[in-house]
Amino acid sequence: MASVQRSVARWEAARPTMPDERYQLLLAHLYAHTPTGDLALGTGSDFAEYLDALGLLGESERRTAELRTAVLRAATDAGGSMLALLAPGLHANLAAALTDPARTDGATVAGIASVVADVNREVGSLPMVRLQLLLAPAVEAARRLLAGPIPLELAAPLRQVAVAGMTLAGRLSFETRDDTASRALYDEATREAGLLAEPWRQAGVHMSHALVTLYSTQGLDRARQLVDQAVRAARTGESTLMRARAHALQAELAARAQHERQAQTALGLAWYDMDADHATDPAPTSFSPGHLRGFEGVCELYIGDPAAAHDRFARSAAALTAPREQVQRAIVTTDQALARIRLGEPQAGAELLHECVAAASSTGGRVPALRLRRARQELRPWRREDWAADLDDHLMDVLGA
Repeated sequence: MASVQRSVARWEAARPTMPDERYQLLLAHLYAHTPTGDLALGTGSDFAEYLDALGLLGESERRTAELRTAVLRAATDAGGSMLALLAPGLHANLAAALTDPARTDGATVAGIASVVADVNREVGSLPMVRLQLLLAPAVEAARRLLAGPIPLELAAPLRQVAVAGMTLAGRLSFETRDDTASRALYDEATREAGLLAEPWRQAGVHMSHALVTLYSTQGLDRARQLVDQAVRAARTGESTLMRARAHALQAELAARAQHERQAQTALGLAWYDMDADHATDPAPTSFSPGHLRGFEGVCELYIGDPAAAHDRFARSAAALTAPREQVQRAIVTTDQALARIRLGEPQAGAELLHECVAAASSTGGRVPALRLRRARQELRPWRREDWAADLDDHLMDVLGA
């Protein structure tokens, strides 16, 4: 520890300059801990201030995100640090509010919101089960405070946080194969969203629920009902991006059901909404052209041309480069491999699937794993080929499937 302190002292004693990557990581681990040895990574912590300082010195957002993920991964290696994302001082405020919800203040609500946002930011970077543990305290806190007599002016902001947290918790429960808990969380999020005068939030809950329903139940009927509810809510909401996403998902389900005209109409509406002005959109990161091209590819795969599907998937994967988009990128790349198989290029498809195996295993994502198994089934005619056996070995070694 003395050598670490000397290294930090040398860097801090110099004129403000960018530390190299080794010192960045060293400083990240140092500032992540309080003087009492507790881990503190949330808004207002020394760690958060350190990352802000790196940004002011010219470091990229990608690098600071990598540092955050590295420290959070190390902190959760032993399965603890569930409260690491709480802002300094929030522990006492939250304890007081849970004892007497009337003492809830804006800082407490903002602190819970920060935890939900931080966990959401790490999807695709950390295993889903770790994110689930980090999110649980925030969701439970929001649930208990909403059940109490909180100040009237904080009811809507807290409910917004609860909806976001419960929706994310429902998705994470699905990813960790707890479908019962997932359904309960989505039902709870739906009820809370219905109490807000913001239809776009209701649409977001319905869409997330529809996606997990698509992969956890047989048939398309229940997922289609949820998507239709999402479209209705999005049409009266303030977010054109959420509306574009709802129409895109509607197009995918229509294509899966072989309803070509409905799929094409929904895609046209999705692009119409995507091309609108999003300067004041309340959900600016909820959807992008890269995501929409992935949906186009799925529609082509089911009711169109595999070659066109492959090109759409390739463009989508190239655009989905942010850490938060890695799960979606793995799904798109798996579908791209499926398109190659259907184009008569099974070995090239298998090579793409090798990339997807690593991405699926790093997060424990359920949907990429399910898509991988489906793509592997289409390689059965070539199961005796060496390259097919190599893929099977990779799947068994990493996913056990």
